[in-house]
Amino acid sequence: MNRPRHFNATARWLHWGMAAMVLAMLFVGVVMVSSMTLRPALLSLHRPLGVAILLLAVVRLANRLRHPPPPLPADLPWIQAMAAHASHWLLYALLFAMPLVGWAMVSAAGNPVLLWPGLTLPAIAPHDPAVYSLLRGAHAWLARLLFGLVLLHLAAALFHAWVRKDGVFESMARSGALGLPQDANDWPEQDAGQGASDSP
Repeated sequence: MNRPRHFNATARWLHWGMAAMVLAMLFVGVVMVSSMTLRPALLSLHRPLGVAILLLAVVRLANRLRHPPPPLPADLPWIQAMAAHASHWLLYALLFAMPLVGWAMVSAAGNPVLLWPGLTLPAIAPHDPAVYSLLRGAHAWLARLLFGLVLLHLAAALFHAWVRKDGVFESMARSGALGLPQDANDWPEQDAGQGASDSP
């Protein structure tokens, strides 16, 4: 069966939409811990945004499993292919871990996980100062890791778009109807040992 040469519309919308949400979340988190004046307003935005990212990560993973991504170019060095796979799955792990750890952290602090008036999520961790301290530290380090991974992903995307010009960036940036090869005979792909594209 021929593999598609571009991500489907759902994957593309989720990718760019969640990219904007993750960047907004990181920005809100930084400002929130540095400004006590803005903290209450930003916290009311931070929590529902985190839950939205968690839910969309589930949809995104399900879509990826149902619609395999395009293969990486055949001439991509194996070390770059391995790095792409590793960073891709690490990004998925962080999209799940960050909201869950944040939710547990708020629960451990004994505070209600209020999304908006009338909707409060159940606690998923015991009210315990020690657990709260541990989760707060973990949340901060996961945020730093996510930020670093986003920068790495951006650098890799620009490398594919401007240096290699191999179609990897275009496979997520636009549909195949706009000019990308559609058939396996038109674009050599990696063998089974190298796997699929990991542009998330």
